[in-house]
Amino acid sequence: MSAVEEIDMKEVQRQLAKVVDPEIGMPIVEMNLIDKLEAVDGVVNIEYHATTPYCPPIFALKISQDMKNYALQVKGVKDVKVMVKGHYLADAVNKQVNKPQAPPQQPASSPK
Repeated sequence: MSAVEEIDMKEVQRQLAKVVDPEIGMPIVEMNLIDKLEAVDGVVNIEYHATTPYCPPIFALKISQDMKNYALQVKGVKDVKVMVKGHYLADAVNKQVNKPQAPPQQPASSPK
């Protein structure tokens, strides 16, 4: 038995179907924007393209973050990497959505 829990990719797809393009109002899955979807060692990798190369960056970032948040809800998913391709600010969007999350800060204990 492997130490990594198997990820139900159909469940990942169901979660991604909840992501809606905020400008167009349609689910990204219905618009066939996802180009690649795979899971390797508990990490889901998603590659997609925006509806246009000049999609407003705030929308591209929202779509990317929504994909990450929904995919993280699937049992066995440890992390999600999202890459938008063909967008004029793809590097900036990808860097922002995939930046490491800081661990929660523990409150300093007060001296007794």
